Amino acid sequence: MNIKQIDGGITVSKGFSTWGLRAGIKPGKTNRDMAMIHTSAPATVAGVFTLNKVKAAPVKWDSSVVKSGEKVGAVVINTGFANACTGEQGLSNARATASLAASLLELKAENVLVASTGVIGGQLPMDAIENGVRQLVPALSTGIEADSLAAEAIMTTDTRPKKIAFEFELGGKVCHMGGMCKGSGMIHPNLGTMLCFIGTDAAIDKALLQKTLSEIADDTFNMVSVDGDTSTNDSVLVMANGLAGNAEITAEGSDYDTFREALYETLKYLSMRIAEDGEGATKLFEVTVNGAATKKDARLLAKSVVTSSLTKAAIYGRDANWGRILCAMGYSSADFDPDMVDISFISENGELVIVKDGIAAGYSEEKATEILSAPKVSALIDVHDGEFSATAWGCDLTHAYVDINADYRS
Repeated sequence: MNIKQIDGGITVSKGFSTWGLRAGIKPGKTNRDMAMIHTSAPATVAGVFTLNKVKAAPVKWDSSVVKSGEKVGAVVINTGFANACTGEQGLSNARATASLAASLLELKAENVLVASTGVIGGQLPMDAIENGVRQLVPALSTGIEADSLAAEAIMTTDTRPKKIAFEFELGGKVCHMGGMCKGSGMIHPNLGTMLCFIGTDAAIDKALLQKTLSEIADDTFNMVSVDGDTSTNDSVLVMANGLAGNAEITAEGSDYDTFREALYETLKYLSMRIAEDGEGATKLFEVTVNGAATKKDARLLAKSVVTSSLTKAAIYGRDANWGRILCAMGYSSADFDPDMVDISFISENGELVIVKDGIAAGYSEEKATEILSAPKVSALIDVHDGEFSATAWGCDLTHAYVDINADYRS
């Protein structure tokens, strides 16, 4: 499949424009705090959302739009306040935000998605939100600057913006897919992760788009963990406006396979960027499990290891404490034989087998420390029980994580 990474973000796709700016949602701050995405042609939309029972107002609004079958023309995003645990007023504010953007863009409120991130419990300062919407509409643009400003404007504790773009071909037509996301803390998703927005100019059937997104989320965003907390606002939204001119994908086949691979690469890339930018993190920690009896077992094992606080702390300390890895596997509820497990650590500094058949492999502690000192560390685990594999992404657990979250509201 000829899928090529290119410079840019969501506006590489025909018809998509975006911008990010400071609306002044939190007084005394200087960060950009609002962004908008617009598509000139109505887009088919699919979404996956948090399974946390405490759902933010934007999640409730967006999930109803996705389920309704309405096409969408815009997304309005704010940081500062999550608009979660805000009751009927929160829902009213989400609706009002969508309605204002719709009136300025000549759409219906049901054609506009909204997303919020930030502190739980506070009502949105609607004067600032409305001011932001009114500024964003005339500022909408395309290109590297627009993509960068929008990706920056959706950050909270993130240390860097996260965006990506790909080009591929469907039925002789050149198509594009671009996206951006934010996420650094409260990352342990179930169906989505924090906020992620994907735009493509390919044409694809809504039901097929939803099926594809749901499946890929399980192998990408659902395999990320920073701190074990599932957010109230987790949302992944994919919009397809069809402006590339390809024949609409309505069934599985070669075009579907190419589209699916493009979406997988997009979500995988963004998942890894979230993991490596975990709050206070110094390392990206990748865990791959091979040889599992089922896909479910492989996923459970990989994510249990990447989520283990003790393992994450050991990775931070460059300590090859493999007992913590086996322990995390043991409480994962997956089926495996501990006496068959092999574990290796891999990084740019080398590869080292540390466990063979469930016991220590007589490795060099000095070499292990050297390998664990790299900015990306991988644990390769083989349970020798089948043909299924899974990869999870996380980060180390540092003193800075506590500092960031102890002071988050201030």
